Amino acid sequence: MESAESGAGTALAAGLALAMLLLMGLLLGLGQAAVAAARAAKAADLAALAAADVYRGLAAGDPCAVAAQTAARNGAALESCALAGDLSVQIHVSVTTPFPWPASAVARAGPPSDAVLPGRP
Repeated sequence: MESAESGAGTALAAGLALAMLLLMGLLLGLGQAAVAAARAAKAADLAALAAADVYRGLAAGDPCAVAAQTAARNGAALESCALAGDLSVQIHVSVTTPFPWPASAVARAGPPSDAVLPGRP
């Protein structure tokens, strides 16, 4: 005699396995997004520092061209490069991801702004 609940354990196990696979996929995607964001932040920081050195005359070249080269060496694409009158540079880069949207980051390098005074928080 078979019960009406015969095979319910198999269906439950299959459902739990599917839920675990979906959770693992979500965690993998989250990890990839975090790595891409870190890569974008690193590339933006390095590109901004390199461009600021050129802008201040510490190295030769065009600041935005140097920023684009530095970003490319670190796996990113330069989206924008803004040179400010106070010898600072603001860089926006993006990194491709397996998702439909890229990871992006913004970095600024140069002397501190006038709002920052020595000895004051």
